[in-house]
Amino acid sequence: MSSGKIRKAIIPAAGLGTRFLPATKASPKEMLPLVDKPLIQYAVEEAVSSGIEDILVITGRGKRAIEDHFDRSVELEENLKENGKVSLLKSIQRISELANFCYIRQPHALGLGHAVLCAQHYIGNEPFAVILSDEIIDARIPALAQLIEQYERGHGGVLGVQEVPKSEVKHYGIIDPERGEKGLHKILDLVEKPSPEEAPSRYAAIGRYVLSSEIFPILRRTTPGKNGEIQLTDALRQLAKRAPMYALEIDGQRYDAGDKLGFLKATVEFALKNPTLGEDFAKYLKGVR
Repeated sequence: MSSGKIRKAIIPAAGLGTRFLPATKASPKEMLPLVDKPLIQYAVEEAVSSGIEDILVITGRGKRAIEDHFDRSVELEENLKENGKVSLLKSIQRISELANFCYIRQPHALGLGHAVLCAQHYIGNEPFAVILSDEIIDARIPALAQLIEQYERGHGGVLGVQEVPKSEVKHYGIIDPERGEKGLHKILDLVEKPSPEEAPSRYAAIGRYVLSSEIFPILRRTTPGKNGEIQLTDALRQLAKRAPMYALEIDGQRYDAGDKLGFLKATVEFALKNPTLGEDFAKYLKGVR
């Protein structure tokens, strides 16, 4: 197993966003605004708050807006400066300074496993993190930081999990756990999107991973699974047979913002917490029938 500080994170962003059509026909799902920031910026800020320095975004056709968002916008900055909007100017400049950004295009949407494999040359032999930006986790300690702490304690690969209702297991990668203490469980097996009857537990992978580079050769040998995609879960099953792998119950409120209802719930909760909007928005909601 590779060791050392986790410096790099992968954010897969090449998906088609079919659950949000037609809104995502020409605009990246990752750029959907959650109050006043796009979804992917929350993922980047979580990574940076967890000690990540380098971020690799796996993009696809029609995703240029992501690159533009994290790049400088000289014309916009000059406009804000000329109009004396200093606070807004600083917030815009900060976006491009959050981390070192790199982009790799995934030529075909062949699944999360294939997206991670696209990053092999960038990652090299280092351990790394994976964050799915449509999984928003509101936590006192960033969700990724919780995983990194366990990895750096020598626990090997670590997945973030939370319990989901039995009726929802068919939407997730589900672990078969050997239950441990303080929410840290050894993974005996993983199943991608099982039926409720086949699910070994209700612990679902929720889009946060810390892995060693040993996953890459396994991904190369992984055959397409459900929907003809290379599933990261299938590769993790093989890795778990070779070396100890763990699942950590993430302490935080999770929102599946890749789902319309989950996105609306996240919008309401984050709007209520917003220092400039929260009070007025709460008053408005009280009057809604």
